[in-house]
Amino acid sequence: MKILGIFCSAVLLAVSCDSEPKNKNLTYQNIVIISDMSSRIDNKPSKDIDEIHKLIIFFKTECVKPGKKIGDRSSISFSPFSDKTITSIDLDRFKSLETKQCFINSTGKYKNNGLVQQINIFESKVKETYKNTRNQGLDLISILIEKIDNEPIIKKDTSFIDIDTTFTKYENHIYVFTDGYLEYLDKKANSQFYFGGSEIEKIRHYCIVHKVDITKALKTNYSLNLPTNKSSKNQYIHLHVFETQERDKNDKLQTYKYPIGQRDNEILEAVWRKWAKESGFKSFEWKKY
Repeated sequence: MKILGIFCSAVLLAVSCDSEPKNKNLTYQNIVIISDMSSRIDNKPSKDIDEIHKLIIFFKTECVKPGKKIGDRSSISFSPFSDKTITSIDLDRFKSLETKQCFINSTGKYKNNGLVQQINIFESKVKETYKNTRNQGLDLISILIEKIDNEPIIKKDTSFIDIDTTFTKYENHIYVFTDGYLEYLDKKANSQFYFGGSEIEKIRHYCIVHKVDITKALKTNYSLNLPTNKSSKNQYIHLHVFETQERDKNDKLQTYKYPIGQRDNEILEAVWRKWAKESGFKSFEWKKY
């Protein structure tokens, strides 16, 4: 009887240990592409479409991983600054795992309308938008703020409690394709986020007169900065500014008008980076054309 009691206790202990709640941590990517459709894409042969293609391939091969991964919840979307989302692929919309995998693998009812076909449609809509859309003088920072605050482009982490607790984390990446210059038509009415040639020259002049670098100039004289915007959603966003250009560079001669430390792109990057940091973005990346 004593042996039976010991055996039962051991079984109960094993069961209780085996049923102890566990935490599952799952991470997915939310890729948001927003393009500046101004004359800047006509000034030089545009690299935007090639870079967007790389992001789409990353979404497919590194996030979704057809044939290698089950149940991914990543998403990718595209819009110009002048419009809301034009095209998107969001695996979160599938509530059934079976249906989701049919879409990812283009089987069953998604045989002719699965992931591969939707990626082709996505890329076609991107190319069509670049071909047919031109917007002159948009206030990009203000529009970016509006998109983050008022459009459903950012995903927040969630948790689900059953026997185990599943924590779902989203890495939100906003890719802004623009030349880096913040010039728009109604500067006289509102110059809050305007940052063009004259603003760049002010920083350059301040650096020369006070014999300081760009970082020191921005730290010392706050009037040279963009005003911060601490949206509660910024903390969830990795901000990427891609394909920025250099108007002070002679492409034929491969020469610059100004020395290192005073060039347009260096100043623009410092201004954007400080704005992103003070506005509370999770991280910031700057890529030059």
